[in-house]
Amino acid sequence: MARPPKVLTNNTLLAAALEGLEAQRQRIDEQIASVKAMLGKKSPAPAKTAESVPAAKKPGRRKMTEAARKRIAAAQKKRWAEFRKNKPSAE
Repeated sequence: MARPPKVLTNNTLLAAALEGLEAQRQRIDEQIASVKAMLGKKSPAPAKTAESVPAAKKPGRRKMTEAARKRIAAAQKKRWAEFRKNKPSAE
């Protein structure tokens, strides 16, 4: 008797594993929903698919006040002065 090709066996095995995992996920989701209901929380909204989610906007740069820029510049100058003071001369 001829043996079935391994690809067919692997695909069948993977399909069966996928079905089992999806069943487990559904059972776990139901348990989570029941626990949340006991806690008084609403069940989560269905997961959004990639098609239903609009493209995420790239966040812009945060605005920094003039005073904040001056404080940062002063702190950086202080750090560099300390670095140069502690650095031995190359002479």
